[in-house]
Amino acid sequence: MPQESSHRVALVVDEGSNPFEMSVATELFGLRRPELDHPWYDLTVCSAVPDVRVHLGLFTITDLAGLEAVEEADTVIVPNRPDPWVPPRPEVVASVRRAARRGARLVSFCSGAFTLAAAGVLDGRRAATHWRFEELFARMHPGVRLERDVLFVDEGDVLTAAGSAAALDLGLHLIRRDHGAETANTVSRRLVFAAHREGGQRQFVRRPLPETADTSLAPVLAWAREHLDEPIAVADLASRASVSPATLHRRFRAELGTTPLAWLRSERVLLACRLIEAGGMGFEAVARASGLGSTANLRASVRAHTGVGPARYRERFGPRPPAREGGRSPARA
Repeated sequence: MPQESSHRVALVVDEGSNPFEMSVATELFGLRRPELDHPWYDLTVCSAVPDVRVHLGLFTITDLAGLEAVEEADTVIVPNRPDPWVPPRPEVVASVRRAARRGARLVSFCSGAFTLAAAGVLDGRRAATHWRFEELFARMHPGVRLERDVLFVDEGDVLTAAGSAAALDLGLHLIRRDHGAETANTVSRRLVFAAHREGGQRQFVRRPLPETADTSLAPVLAWAREHLDEPIAVADLASRASVSPATLHRRFRAELGTTPLAWLRSERVLLACRLIEAGGMGFEAVARASGLGSTANLRASVRAHTGVGPARYRERFGPRPPAREGGRSPARA
């Protein structure tokens, strides 16, 4: 059984908060994970008021914790509302500002970006919000660098997701940052959800499901994942799909919201991260096995996707060295 976690997450909700996105946070950060052998998160759902009616008044959540939970949290997920043009509660804004000053990680889903912007923590930084609210957000908060039509934006200590499904993407991204790629994959399998979609992918996919099974990209994607250690060009993928490269590009955009090359790069980095976590391979071997080619490309790609280089990633998520007699770990080479 995993031991209790010291990473505290405060999910702040408010009148009209979206119940799906609340459930995303609860599912990812609140449920126990007996299949994992390391500490998990400690989630508290809190509000400025003790009782909250969720979006459309479908039901009411009662006996919520107060905003004092924000004061002790390592990660704070701010409330989203169906009326983002209405200023958030002053006490919520004040608690977010205090959390930012003490270095807590701040997260928003959907219209929650308006709460972060009202607190001033997005000034001069990149952010994402739901495509329906982009024009309103740009007018209300011109000092924020709005990234239009992306799933989520990671600014290190402040992260913003576009909408309901993107909340899952960002949540899994946070788990990947905190616990590594393999743990994120384990959680995504339990959710029966795609393990990884890059934040820069489009929010709105015109045809999210193929019209017929014959047009699915699944066989091509499965083949590519089995051959990541080999050179793969867009022409190779197009040949496997029996279409032209231009048609393949359109289908990737329509079904996955990304390009073939961007998808390949993401898959190679995920494989590299899993190999680093497993241990037993040097960085040159990891670069070859994942198709990234060189250690320089491995360093640049892993850092771009995880925020740290391969060596630091291995320190955080790689196998623990066996303890020597007397409880002391062997010295580093």
